[in-house]
Amino acid sequence: MSKPSHPRREADSEAKSVLRALRISPRKLNLVAQQIRGKAANAALAELTFSRKRIAEDVRKALQSAIANAENNHQLDVDRLMVVEASVGKGIVLKRFHTRARGRSSGIVKPFSQLTIVVRERAQATAGEGK
Repeated sequence: MSKPSHPRREADSEAKSVLRALRISPRKLNLVAQQIRGKAANAALAELTFSRKRIAEDVRKALQSAIANAENNHQLDVDRLMVVEASVGKGIVLKRFHTRARGRSSGIVKPFSQLTIVVRERAQATAGEGK
């Protein structure tokens, strides 16, 4: 007597990966997510591998997870995958304080983010079409 399963929200040619509780502000994470939106999956992996941003390593792992989900769970062709969505959302915010001069204190916020990556299989390329 379990609950009925929910239908899949993605199309049959899509797979996704969600990374929650990333210890970085959404604004900084979105800079890295912008670099991979709309690119082919292998080009996006190369971009993240050589990025100098600290969070690029975690984004690369999330992208690899989405690619693995597409290959293993949905039998999609890895060579034809592209990143169609890389959305960033706000998570929780830890509030801390820091002591300051003359007995005062000031607030510090430590934001968390979440990242959702959706990859989709492109249509079959024709012979006359380039890459």
